[in-house]
Amino acid sequence: MKSKKFALFAWSLIGVNLLVIGWGAYVRASGSGAGCGSHWPLCNGEVIPVSNAAKTMIEYTHRVMSGVDLMMVVLLVVLAFWLYPKKNPVRRAAVWSLFFIVTEALFGAGLVLLDLVAHNASTMRAVAISLHLVNTFLLLGSLTLSAWLISGGEPPRLRGQGVVRTLILIALGGLVIVGASGAITALGDTLFPAGSLAEGLTQDWSAGAHLFVRLRIIHPIVAGIVGCFVVAQAITVAHLRPRRATSRMSMVVVCLVATQFFVGLLNFGLLAPVGLQLTHLMVADLLWITVVVFAAAALSTTGDATAVSPAQANIPISAVERT
Repeated sequence: MKSKKFALFAWSLIGVNLLVIGWGAYVRASGSGAGCGSHWPLCNGEVIPVSNAAKTMIEYTHRVMSGVDLMMVVLLVVLAFWLYPKKNPVRRAAVWSLFFIVTEALFGAGLVLLDLVAHNASTMRAVAISLHLVNTFLLLGSLTLSAWLISGGEPPRLRGQGVVRTLILIALGGLVIVGASGAITALGDTLFPAGSLAEGLTQDWSAGAHLFVRLRIIHPIVAGIVGCFVVAQAITVAHLRPRRATSRMSMVVVCLVATQFFVGLLNFGLLAPVGLQLTHLMVADLLWITVVVFAAAALSTTGDATAVSPAQANIPISAVERT
């Protein structure tokens, strides 16, 4: 059945976005953000850059990946409107995915055009990358909800959920705050690397250090508090919503938080090498995706992500037959 292939496409699209996000982080970590100069969407004023400089190729590759990603999200929307009737939540989730990938591209363009790349250490850059990270989370959340619904999951609802809704919203909001602070911390590690752990700690507490450096100490504190809360809410919500999907996803949430703590400690102790920075980001994205699925399961009518028939999923039979 084509609907199953559509669901596979939707989940695969999340994987594509993770690759794009990871490569984008590598662009920042490698100082390649200005690899295409101050031009956008062209690279150094060219559709295909003539220069084979490493930084140019790194930045250009990211732009190509982002373009392919955008076209895939457009396809997601087209298929959603073709397979599902009006007012179906799949359509809404797909449209939000398209909206956030467009704003994602605009954020990337703004960073380039405003020269908030490479060695720029301005406060504006910190604000921009924090907002960029928030938009990335919203994009991943919209794509995840799209995939959940296409796979047969029921639409989450906020009314009548009581404390479950409160716990989930706080957890999601906390993860957004941790992600934003982590983006600034990663930028500080890139722009102001320390030669040793002792030197890094001295920089963190130095009154004369750059703002990005002095803010580095905040991220692990906030991450620790939010991480513990996310674990507590996952266990509590799974107890209040004792269903198969919530029980399984709560365990995944706990494991990912533990993994993130471990990777974060390694990142801190080894002075944030690029590989660990990217790993830290990927685990953060996976945790966010998992919490979104967990929230959808807990706030849905059945909380079960098992596949259903086209009729149950509100897919018109005629549309399935056409495919």
